[in-house]
Amino acid sequence: MPVAVVTDSTAYLPPELVPAHQLTVVPLTVVLNGVEGLEGVQTSPADATRALSARRVSVSTSRPSPEQFVRTYRRLLDAGADGVVSVHLSAGLSGTVEAADLAAAEFGDRVTVVDSLSCGMGLGFPVIAAARAAHRGADLAAVRAEAVAAIDRTTIYFYVDTLEFLRRGGRINAAEALLGTALSVKPILYMPDGVIVLCDKVRTASRGLARLVDLAVEAAGDAEIDLAVHHSAAPQRAETLLSALTARLGGRLHDTYVSEAGAAVAAHAGPGLACVVTHRHP
Repeated sequence: MPVAVVTDSTAYLPPELVPAHQLTVVPLTVVLNGVEGLEGVQTSPADATRALSARRVSVSTSRPSPEQFVRTYRRLLDAGADGVVSVHLSAGLSGTVEAADLAAAEFGDRVTVVDSLSCGMGLGFPVIAAARAAHRGADLAAVRAEAVAAIDRTTIYFYVDTLEFLRRGGRINAAEALLGTALSVKPILYMPDGVIVLCDKVRTASRGLARLVDLAVEAAGDAEIDLAVHHSAAPQRAETLLSALTARLGGRLHDTYVSEAGAAVAAHAGPGLACVVTHRHP
């Protein structure tokens, strides 16, 4: 049986890709005003958006437990998988990789964990690359290598209306958040080395979207690319980005995906998030 590929719910893969690539998705937990729910199962993006819009409502997230991963890995191996490659949300944002590593230790060299250094389809594209390698019959080491190579070819940029939600969740430097608020600027962010860093500042949302397009085109270089666009309660922004990038990239653009960011990312980025992920073909 092929190597099994596991990821977590923050990949925000379009639903049809999960069965198509025989993926297993372990959900994070989102806590809205003290009530826990599994992302994508019990808690939707709209739930997080409503909570963030209300006053005096706490919103937080927590990683899957090591026990959740142990159960997942054991089920896949007992079903006959040759091994498991488990690719996850950046360790700079979450303890998910740590939990997966703790679980993997129980299975020796049959399970290997990869830190995507990203989230959304910045995680999803390496997961798909690993799954395709597994489908071709690649062994554990080769499947892992495909995921790692795909990480190097994937770039994520995103725009948020305010840095306040990222500051509250401890996902961005407080000084950077204060600077953005004081200057009334709109931030563009990216994730070198798996942590969120301020990349640029613009004055309006429309300029923010235009800057995302420019950055995505620069990241694509001359390569053939796949593209993903995410949003949080901002579908029109996603459509604007996709239309502009389709026009700019032309025939070099292959697969495109548009999806709403789930509750875990919405809880930290806030409504209005717009995100572009480019994946260069080898």
